[in-house]
Amino acid sequence: MKKTVRAPGSATVINAISTGSGSAFGIQLYVTAEAKLKSSDIKCTSDRRVNPKLMNLCVEKVLNHFDLDIGIRIKTSSTLPVASGLSSSSATSNAVVMAVSKLISDEFHLEPMNDAEILNMAIDASLDAGVTITGAFDDASASYFGGLTVTNNLQREILKKDKMEKQNILIYMPDRKSLTAQSDVNRMKLLSPWVNMAFQEALHGDIYKALTLNGILYCAALGFNSQIALDALDSGAIASGLSGTGPSFVAVVDDKSQDKVQEAWNAYSGKVISTEVDNKGTMVV
Repeated sequence: MKKTVRAPGSATVINAISTGSGSAFGIQLYVTAEAKLKSSDIKCTSDRRVNPKLMNLCVEKVLNHFDLDIGIRIKTSSTLPVASGLSSSSATSNAVVMAVSKLISDEFHLEPMNDAEILNMAIDASLDAGVTITGAFDDASASYFGGLTVTNNLQREILKKDKMEKQNILIYMPDRKSLTAQSDVNRMKLLSPWVNMAFQEALHGDIYKALTLNGILYCAALGFNSQIALDALDSGAIASGLSGTGPSFVAVVDDKSQDKVQEAWNAYSGKVISTEVDNKGTMVV
């Protein structure tokens, strides 16, 4: 028996590092995890050159939950860029924890873990692996449930959850990576009064204004070129800003502006990815 689970990445509306509150929405770039029983030990492999520590921790936590000492093999594949600000760690944790938990509950006829247990276990694994600063509850919940979530990360509370309006999404990825856990937290916290203003916009439904304001603010704190987002806006994007702690920029575009924004971003070194909103979330496939 095997279980295969697909988890979407997410794009930032509000980065929670500054204030502890955040918002994100699912995007159609995915981490897929395949879980199988193995004679002994845990073996984790990936089609990307990623440290298997996070996957191992996810498996260990699920086995501890079920009080089992068995072998598990995990294999992940991804269309989601690593260290890009698009929640690759959250998507990996969600996919692996769900895949292993579903495999075990079905194979051994045990009570399945519920959504809250899976999501919180995935976040705990990310924290223990050191790949996140706040636990990324906003990113993880958007990846898990799909659509839009607005969250209190410190309390792990979803303040608002809804389907995201279907939109085309462009992602600009420069030729560099940015590890969240290595970001300058103190500089980001300096922005907290203004990030909170953006968060209030998100909480009251003005997602696009919140995304743009948040993105410009974090560009200033982290030393990214805000001109990239401004070029997208000048080309007709509905919203644009830095995603996570970068380096990726996200633009929400309509059919009229998509080609113009892509052309503007093609002037920068790196690549542009075209995708859409994901409202389905993490699921067995």
